[in-house]
Amino acid sequence: MCSCLQTSLSIWGWGSLGLVLFLVTFGPFAIFYFAFYILCFVGGGFVVTLLFGKSNSEKYLEQCEHSFLPCTSVGIPKCIEEMKREARPIKIDRRLTGANIIDEPLQQVIQFSLRDYVQYWYYTLSDDESFLLEIRQALQYALVQFSARSKETDWQPYFTTRLVDDFGTHLRVFRKAQQRIAEKGDQMKDQAEELVDTFFEVEVEMEKEVCRDLVCTSPKDEEGFLRDLCEVLLYILLPPGDFQNKIMRYFVREILSRGILLPLINQLSDPDYINQYVIWMIRDSNCNYEAFMNIIKLSDNVGELEAVKDKASEELQYLRSLDTAGDDINTIKNQINSLLYVIKVCDSRIQRLQSGKEIDTVKLAANFGKLCTVPLDHILVDNVALQFFMDYMQQTGGQAHLFFWMTVEGYRVTAQQQLEVLQSRQKDGKHQTNQTKGLLRAAAFGVYEQYLSEKASPRVNIDDNLVAKLAETLNHEDPTPEIFDDIQRKVYELMLRDERFYPSFKQNVLYVRMLAELDMLKDPSFRGSDDGEGESFNGSPTGSINLSLDDLSNVPSDETVQLHAYISDTGVCNDHGKTYALYAITVHRRSPNSEETWKTYRRYSDFHDFHMRITEQFENLANILKLPGKKTFNNMDREFLEKRKKDLNAYLQLLLNPEMMKASPALAHYVYDFLENKAYSKGKGDFARKMDTFVNPLRNSMRNVSNAVKSLPDSLAEGMTKMSDNMGKMSERLGQDIKQSFFKVPPLIQKTYSDPDHCRVAAPIDDNVDDNIPLRVMLLLMDEVFDLKERNQWLRRNIKNLLQQLIRATYGDTINRKIVDHVDWMTSPEQVADAVKRFRDAFWPNGILAETVPRRDKAIRMRTRVAGKTKLLEVMPDELKHIIGAETTRKGILRVFEMFQHTQLNKRMVYVFLERFLETLFPQNKFHELFNKLHSRSKQMQRYKQRLHSTQAPSLQKR
Repeated sequence: MCSCLQTSLSIWGWGSLGLVLFLVTFGPFAIFYFAFYILCFVGGGFVVTLLFGKSNSEKYLEQCEHSFLPCTSVGIPKCIEEMKREARPIKIDRRLTGANIIDEPLQQVIQFSLRDYVQYWYYTLSDDESFLLEIRQALQYALVQFSARSKETDWQPYFTTRLVDDFGTHLRVFRKAQQRIAEKGDQMKDQAEELVDTFFEVEVEMEKEVCRDLVCTSPKDEEGFLRDLCEVLLYILLPPGDFQNKIMRYFVREILSRGILLPLINQLSDPDYINQYVIWMIRDSNCNYEAFMNIIKLSDNVGELEAVKDKASEELQYLRSLDTAGDDINTIKNQINSLLYVIKVCDSRIQRLQSGKEIDTVKLAANFGKLCTVPLDHILVDNVALQFFMDYMQQTGGQAHLFFWMTVEGYRVTAQQQLEVLQSRQKDGKHQTNQTKGLLRAAAFGVYEQYLSEKASPRVNIDDNLVAKLAETLNHEDPTPEIFDDIQRKVYELMLRDERFYPSFKQNVLYVRMLAELDMLKDPSFRGSDDGEGESFNGSPTGSINLSLDDLSNVPSDETVQLHAYISDTGVCNDHGKTYALYAITVHRRSPNSEETWKTYRRYSDFHDFHMRITEQFENLANILKLPGKKTFNNMDREFLEKRKKDLNAYLQLLLNPEMMKASPALAHYVYDFLENKAYSKGKGDFARKMDTFVNPLRNSMRNVSNAVKSLPDSLAEGMTKMSDNMGKMSERLGQDIKQSFFKVPPLIQKTYSDPDHCRVAAPIDDNVDDNIPLRVMLLLMDEVFDLKERNQWLRRNIKNLLQQLIRATYGDTINRKIVDHVDWMTSPEQVADAVKRFRDAFWPNGILAETVPRRDKAIRMRTRVAGKTKLLEVMPDELKHIIGAETTRKGILRVFEMFQHTQLNKRMVYVFLERFLETLFPQNKFHELFNKLHSRSKQMQRYKQRLHSTQAPSLQKR
């Protein structure tokens, strides 16, 4: 123990001594130098060892590689080498459709789409353009396949039948939805939303397999539908290899669905865009003041009325701020009074709508008591008026008298034609006397047996002596065209004077509706309020604008009322490049209680149309009234205008002569209508007068046939005579035909076993029968637009015949060919290229992506609606009003316009057109079943199936 201790002490002692001597000898910093030397020694040794070991290791590994490891693959270095090379430009075939005029704008659309939807973010990730080129090649390949399919497809059935059928069916669903809401009768808080729900409810009942409510009302479901649809199209159009590339497929799908289709569908479904497009389409038509006021009075939208009122108030403030003098002040005053009248009408209409005191104009007029008088002889020759009188006669049980009168008219025309042909044949030395007389005798006996014999049902109640005399004549004498004249005259007098017929008809609501259809009924709701306080405001300086046709038509019955008119001034107007003379007529109306004065403005063409109208109605006036003749050249000279003004003044003074008015009491209605302070509504134009041969004067056409037969060669004349002989049988069947068409109610097209109100518009058409299907579908569409099914079938069939003859008179017998030619023109390369260019310019004006158009102010949109409706009513031809009635035409046009004022319903129509387009383009791909599956999640469809199941369950349980 002691030895160990001594040893440790000796070690520490010697160590301490050595340390002290080292510090004394080298100083205190010597220890740092010593540590630095040691560190340098160790570091140098480490570096030498590393360099020597690396060289030896590389040699050793190289030997091991050649002796032990297999050879590396050739692909890796080759890929590295390819990556180091510069990218070579890829050549793209720019041909798409085979037509350069289409390919050029299509290539620009592809380029702009990639630039604005892909490149702007892709270049932030990579500079490699191969991905972009692959997307471009995929799009071009799809377009090439699409173009090839389009060329192989027959587009005529789609445009001429299916497209019209889809539109007509959409309108039918909308009309039925409106009817259901009207039947509920209550004032709903959000009628627009209720209309949309009811619309899709009716769609399910009509389509039975599909409902598009989710796609049209839910943006999320709409985007999902478009994605699925685009993916199906890419599956059909792309090669399998490209379609399996999910990244590229998703990019292309999003570009098509969200970048192109969705914005396009939203724009086409926007009611404001549609209204602007309608106004642009008929931009050449000037807005008519009367049509504008009719729209205001008929409007049931408070927003429209308030927007018009605000604009009128704004214009009123501007006019009142003007400092004018001289002749301009009269013009400004007239404008101010017109604006005041518009504001007053808007206020009155808004008050009625908000108070819920909306009254049917027809019922109001029926209770008002002052109505125009339409003579019975005019009713019997007017198709529109006759159908109302026919309805009334059926209600009173007097239809036999009316049918007898019409049948005799048909017999007389046929008999006259037959006898004229017979006389012409006898002059040529050919005899067919017995055959012709036999046909006439058979026709006359047919009329007698059907209406006058004891077996007739119903039987015309007339003097038995006249009937016996007629029977004696038929048995012993040859029939003549006038054989029924005595009895027909008695029947006419009976209908005219019997209180059950015409006198009571004038007190019936059907008579008021007839006046509305003839546009002879004005809205009397602005003459007084419901509480009995009369509205004394008048829009014109002397109150003439507030006059209605009802007031004017009843003035002549009061001898104390006097009317004077003269042309006070004339001038030349320039409207849209058209120059014409305008005559200012000052009218004085004096009665015991009031005296009124107003000015109205008429062109010479208005005078000419008025003269033609009254001379047609009152033949005796043609020899008394002489209108100044037309002048083609230098008709704007001041001297000539003064001379014409003098002549027209003489014409007016002769027309307003009291003796002239007493001689023709019914003339007063036409005169007051012409002098009323409103835009003159012309009657039939030259074209309409040419078409009168189809409306009324069958007698004249028969005479023309007879005269034509005389000038034909013998072979053709013989054929024409045989045809006219066959027409002799027409009178025998005419009365029965009228009765069958009235009571059995045959449709324009043969009925199917399904309910026509719950099927598509073109469902009754047999596709296997090639019988001018495009024209028939157009007639069915017109039937749907104007709701002609509500009219009696006699009128409907006459309307169909008139329209067919009207079209043939315009286009001849090639109307179907012209429709087909128009479809070929629509699908020509030039028109397709024009459509692609319009699409390009709309989305990329001047090559720049269009910004989202801000939604226009509500007031502007409301005024656009009013302008659109006004232009549509103004552009409707008078010929159409004469055929189906003014009120029916107005309601039909406004119903179509109202249908386009709902975004969800517009989307439904766009998707229907798109679906039918794809079904036509890809007939083998079962798109119909695909769309049914895509719309299978519809809530309305599920409810319909539940209702159907609940109704079928009890019957199954009974079984």
